[in-house]
Amino acid sequence: MSGHSKWSTIKRKKGAADAKRGAMFTKVTKELITAARLGGGDPSMNARLRMAIDKAKGVNMPKDNIERAIKKGTGELEGVRYEENTYEGYGPGGAAVLVECLTDNKNRTAGEIRHIFTKMGGNLGAPNSVAWMFHKKGYICLDRSSGVAEEKVMEAALDAGAEDVRDAESSFEVITDPKDFETVKAAIEAARLPIASAEITMLPQSQVTLKGTEAASMLRMMSTLEDNDDVQNAYSNFDIPESEMESLA
Repeated sequence: MSGHSKWSTIKRKKGAADAKRGAMFTKVTKELITAARLGGGDPSMNARLRMAIDKAKGVNMPKDNIERAIKKGTGELEGVRYEENTYEGYGPGGAAVLVECLTDNKNRTAGEIRHIFTKMGGNLGAPNSVAWMFHKKGYICLDRSSGVAEEKVMEAALDAGAEDVRDAESSFEVITDPKDFETVKAAIEAARLPIASAEITMLPQSQVTLKGTEAASMLRMMSTLEDNDDVQNAYSNFDIPESEMESLA
């Protein structure tokens, strides 16, 4: 499986077992504030804010918290101004890593991200050193364990304008153009197909297969990046075979 789908699956399972609600609230709050600041506080006119609200509801953030964060973004309430920064580099085994951050202290965040890369056997690169390896796409995942039929997924997704439906062993992955993401997601929901996760993400164009200590180190690196409060998203193009994942588990 690709770094994105593999890591997404791990995060879902990890989240179900030991969700760090406080950390998730911090990340989602930053995104709500930034989305409202950049595009306004009306979710019907601001797609990024709509997705941030969906994410907030997904981690059971109280309605009052959501509304307060949006008002901080629009300036109705006093709040911190967060800056968007992207860091690029390589992890164990030469896997490309792309890290999106929201921070109120760029120097602190840059130092922390550099430390994580170095400590985990990777290294930071120059701007666009790996970004060109990724494409922004809509990504909708449906777990096979829920009993969904491939034909029904394909019919709902492709008819609504999805670019592709992939069989990823334990799940079906629906890929869309970002502008078609909400339309396809709505069509899948209308077909009563249970969605495990849905997001606008960065998908790698090529993959690097990792095994053994490199695979274990890569997973530790991704987990450490995700645990950082300033990191909103971490992407990679690593591929770890299912048999290897079982041995690591």
